[in-house]
Amino acid sequence: MRGYWGRVALFAVIAAVGCGADLASKKYMFDWLGMPGAREVWWVWPGVFGFQTSLNEGAVFGVAQGWVHLFGLLGLAAVGAVVYWMLWGGGAKDWILTIALGLALAGILGNLYDRLGLPGLRWSGFCPPERIGQPVYAVRDWILVMIGRFHWPNFNLADSFLVCAAGVFLLYVYRQAKNSPQLRGGPPQG
Repeated sequence: MRGYWGRVALFAVIAAVGCGADLASKKYMFDWLGMPGAREVWWVWPGVFGFQTSLNEGAVFGVAQGWVHLFGLLGLAAVGAVVYWMLWGGGAKDWILTIALGLALAGILGNLYDRLGLPGLRWSGFCPPERIGQPVYAVRDWILVMIGRFHWPNFNLADSFLVCAAGVFLLYVYRQAKNSPQLRGGPPQG
């Protein structure tokens, strides 16, 4: 039982520290650079990597812009699913799966905070006039990467945690497949 509670504690720490880092970095970058369009890109590596604020009312890569309420509901459902999987669905049985679920929850919570309008931002400047002064229900992004002439969609730490969670989960699946006699072609264990 000690292993179970240790993994639950690790899950909670990863989720809390990751979400905290995401929210703190978003607040800092938006305080420093302002709302989108208020300041040009602040380049770390000119033409390749820099900081630029943007607001995403859509999903991955900006798909389905404006569906903020749907994505908010999906985010709430995802929080419930991840917590359920961790605590009652067997997620706490494996350290690698625990790390993947902790990273996923950190990313989901960080972006859900924005989608629910909790930062208290209001539309201003470079938006349609009818939106000026209205609350913002959009994910705050601030990391800019250029690949040649291709502008990768801006992202944040929460997005990075979600990508890392997917990578760690793939490692978990690979490890499970490698250790499974059925998937290796061996006789079933009974």
